[in-house]
Amino acid sequence: MTERTRTFEWQDPMLTAAAAKGRTGLDFLRCLIAGEAPPAPIMLTLGFKLTAVEKGYARFEGEAAEYHYNPMGTVHGGLACTLLDSALGCAVMTTCDEKTGYTTAQIAVHLTKTITVKTGKLVAEALVLHRGRSVATADGKLTDASGALLAHATTTCLILPRPG
Repeated sequence: MTERTRTFEWQDPMLTAAAAKGRTGLDFLRCLIAGEAPPAPIMLTLGFKLTAVEKGYARFEGEAAEYHYNPMGTVHGGLACTLLDSALGCAVMTTCDEKTGYTTAQIAVHLTKTITVKTGKLVAEALVLHRGRSVATADGKLTDASGALLAHATTTCLILPRPG
């Protein structure tokens, strides 16, 4: 039996949170892409990264790997959900000013295709559909490198004052 191991490191997540202070959501996310603040630990744990943002839009990329597998021998649906939740939430975050943030209130994910290590690159993209004073909604899709749909999702996020 071949032994498999995976080691990774992360920085204090409060350093990432501190980088948001005084920045709009869009500026903060651009700071993350530029490497001016450490990525959130979940991104390192699951092996994905934020690759693009514009107002009302966010894109994450990752790679399907064995360490994502469930007992059925395929990638766990939670990876698709996490990638989509990240893209949806960050799309909403791009619409926030220096004093507001968001939290996911509801997410609905529809898995449309099995994901395995052969799937390779995963791309999660999301667009804000509605941004009100206290609620935002967004729509997202997860595709492989060829653009084949693997999952799609919608979210409702609450717009809240940022802590601290």
